[in-house]
Amino acid sequence: MIQRLSKTLLVAAVALYVTLIVLNNLIDYGSNAAFVHHVLWMDSTFPGNHGMGRAIHAQWIHTALYDGIIAWEAVTAVLLWAGSLRLFRGMKQPAAVFHNAKEVAIGGLTVGLLLWLVAFLVIGGEWFLMWQSATWNGEETAFRMFAIMALVLLYLAMPEGE
Repeated sequence: MIQRLSKTLLVAAVALYVTLIVLNNLIDYGSNAAFVHHVLWMDSTFPGNHGMGRAIHAQWIHTALYDGIIAWEAVTAVLLWAGSLRLFRGMKQPAAVFHNAKEVAIGGLTVGLLLWLVAFLVIGGEWFLMWQSATWNGEETAFRMFAIMALVLLYLAMPEGE
């Protein structure tokens, strides 16, 4: 029972974390919008790098991509809250029922993992060379989010010893 409670609480904790990220992005929209702007504009990458042709200068694209990130985060949060609720409801059920209750949480964690891996590490970090920026580099944060979600996903996917 303690493993089930642990898994449920960890999924809920990640849901809370992602919910606060969404809330902060909405309340202080301009701060992270500026982050996205500078990453896409590539204005703080190494001078003279040969990847500058990838820079996007159209503000409407910056806004659309940032809004898309917030929406992706919101979907992640909703799936994780729904998943934690399903896990909570299945805690005292037979192992097969609890195992099936993991599906929504696994989906939410996977959606979140894809956000941090694809949008931030692959596209932001490598395509837009975010790693070159001393100021607008979110790779450590993206990796932290990816690692947290990956560890919770691995733990959640493990069968309970019953």
